[in-house]
Amino acid sequence: MRLGVLDIGSNTVHLLLVDAYPGARPVPYASHKRPLSLVRYLNEYGAITEEGQNELISFISEAAEFASSHRVEDFMAFCTSAIRESSNGHAVLERVKHETGVTLMELSGEEEAGMTFYSVRRWFGWSSESILNLDMGGGSLELALGTDEFPQVAFSVPLGAGRLTREWLPNDLPGIKEVRELRNYVRDVLTDPTTELRQYGKPTPHHGCRPEHRGALRQTRAAPRCAEDLDQSPDRHELGRTRRTAGRLGDPRAAAAGRRDRGPRGHERAEAENRAHLPLGPA
Repeated sequence: MRLGVLDIGSNTVHLLLVDAYPGARPVPYASHKRPLSLVRYLNEYGAITEEGQNELISFISEAAEFASSHRVEDFMAFCTSAIRESSNGHAVLERVKHETGVTLMELSGEEEAGMTFYSVRRWFGWSSESILNLDMGGGSLELALGTDEFPQVAFSVPLGAGRLTREWLPNDLPGIKEVRELRNYVRDVLTDPTTELRQYGKPTPHHGCRPEHRGALRQTRAAPRCAEDLDQSPDRHELGRTRRTAGRLGDPRAAAAGRRDRGPRGHERAEAENRAHLPLGPA
């Protein structure tokens, strides 16, 4: 059976097709995605603008046609924090269903954390015992811990990479004060979740779905502290690291601007590659 799963994230919309049969390992068949930062289309009232809705509907229609052309038998579509937290999220879901025929299932933060945890449990198996899973997206950070198939405790907090960058680090080279304020904010937000997570003991593996998770792992005392964490002057350390990086890269502002130009509203190369619709395996 060929399955299609559409994931509407905060920075990317992604369709994955897999061939799956009872008792067999699911095999990826084809992938189609597009960078789309819905949070950039929020107006001052927290609603997704007409332009943002049109972009979303355009891709969903494209994804549905792509799935149909590859003989998908079952199709599921999920949306997460970008639509969940928008003030007109329900109206957007209704419009998507009316214009594309696709029903987007809106996941709560805890449901999103639980589904990601379930995937990690299936991957690592029962021998991994207690798992701590961190999933940092563009708009939110999900934390889940447990010894069973689904987590015993799960949280979703507004600490997505895109959100933090947009709201706390607007400049290409953030200053020491900005970094300090962001660090304090992250610690404050994680205080209650990490306090409860510690009550369940130390997990066996510590799995993060993004490379940015070391800091969050340190908050839960699940990762060893490295030399830079023991520095009594972390701000001076980060400033020195920034300067050394700048020396290697030349003009850091130009480099950062280049990276941002290839951000969620750019990525021309990525779009061109994805529009090629190249299958990952034989039909």
